[in-house]
Amino acid sequence: MDSKYFERLAVLEKEHDALLYRMNSRVEPGNGIFHRYLHPVLTAQHTPLTWRYDLNQQTNPNLLERFGINAVFNAGAIKWNGNYLLMARVEGYDRKSFFAIAESPNGIDSFRFWDYPIIMPETDMPDTNIYDIRLISHEDGWVYGLFCTERRDPDAPESDQSAAIAQCGIARTKDLVNWERLPDLVTPSPQQRNVVLHPEFIGGRYGFYTRPQDGFISAGKGGGIGFGLSDCMESAKIEEEVIVDHRTYHTISEMKNGLGPAPIKTQFGWLHLAHGVRNTAAGLRYVLYLFMTSLEDITKIIHKPAGYFMAPEGEERVGDVSNVLFSNGWILDDDGKVFIYYASSDTRMHVATTTIDLLIDYVMNTPEDGYSSAESVKKLYAIIESNQVNTLVNQEKKSLKK
Repeated sequence: MDSKYFERLAVLEKEHDALLYRMNSRVEPGNGIFHRYLHPVLTAQHTPLTWRYDLNQQTNPNLLERFGINAVFNAGAIKWNGNYLLMARVEGYDRKSFFAIAESPNGIDSFRFWDYPIIMPETDMPDTNIYDIRLISHEDGWVYGLFCTERRDPDAPESDQSAAIAQCGIARTKDLVNWERLPDLVTPSPQQRNVVLHPEFIGGRYGFYTRPQDGFISAGKGGGIGFGLSDCMESAKIEEEVIVDHRTYHTISEMKNGLGPAPIKTQFGWLHLAHGVRNTAAGLRYVLYLFMTSLEDITKIIHKPAGYFMAPEGEERVGDVSNVLFSNGWILDDDGKVFIYYASSDTRMHVATTTIDLLIDYVMNTPEDGYSSAESVKKLYAIIESNQVNTLVNQEKKSLKK
């Protein structure tokens, strides 16, 4: 019996258990809107040893890693049987992504992957890669998963092995284990990414938030967060897309933008979390932003704070694709607490916590973009002058008390 095998196995198991049982702590003081947490909630190292290693001493006497995991990121989220579930995009060393569910009792730490990844059925046109799933509990009784399905562009020349076509894959389930694959969403746009299903019927029809694109990477003439309706899910088809949130010059989303998770319904409107993309000398920069649409017309934005809600900080800026924050999952608890699950740099998953009241305050009362430097200064002057008046009033109150 080779003792080195068991010594190495003991070290691997000890380190893995320490990671899974590591407690997470809130980073103080925060910005008053949300709190980050010290540790990521999911990483490649969180995946089970039984995925990455052949634990048969006869076939793997040196205990080598046989199936490498490169990253765990861009997870859909759902509250299920009292626990917090993340349906993560797990990417292997081979660059292929698949879905796997990790579960936590508190939503902050102790996330553990289920024993097996999800078996996602294929359509008649097999997927090369699937990723970035959104989980939606629809009022029709199904839990839907909408994700990006990627296939090589059949019209591309052999010399171009990067040309691809992205479309919206659709699956549904009643137990999160067994999935029924439906036909891909049909839209007027040549490419689709970041498609999200509205959680309620719209006049008896299914509503989809889309992100029309001319190319696999470039938005071209397309872009913006779109919206369209379909009569059914079994053969979902959108005849017409309208743009809800446009791309705009010299903003955080001048190059691309797309919706994150399904919106949250509040008494004031539908609350949306989205990502915006701009180009820099160092490459693309992805940040998160919020906006609110009308309850009467979900395509009408009624509140939209200027700039980003959350941007990469510190170690979040480093990874497989640096300077990126991306979210496609959040959970609203019955007590009003909100768990925002976001990925950093296409590498790992984090959580930030806030409350629905704080998010509503932020969205409804934060100044909107004036689209010029002069307008930004005007808004800043208004805040400063208001603070000066308040300071004088507070000083007078203190003097009267004395």
